[in-house]
Amino acid sequence: MFPLAKSALVLTARSVQRIASRQSHHKNEHDFHDKYGNLILVSGAAFCTSIWAYVVTQTGITWNLSPVGRITPKEWKDQ
Repeated sequence: MFPLAKSALVLTARSVQRIASRQSHHKNEHDFHDKYGNLILVSGAAFCTSIWAYVVTQTGITWNLSPVGRITPKEWKDQ
């Protein structure tokens, strides 16, 4: 084995061992994201949906929709 590849393999094995030892000592407590993550995600999606529903239906903005089928081209004038 080449020396560079061998040292890379040893470093990779060490990092895997460190991660495994860290995870084995991990406490079983829930953090903020475990407790409230889904609630915040759902409430944010509901908020955005309600705001866009208000904007689309109540503000009177004229949306620039496609004019296809509503506008016919004029005849070309040769000069």
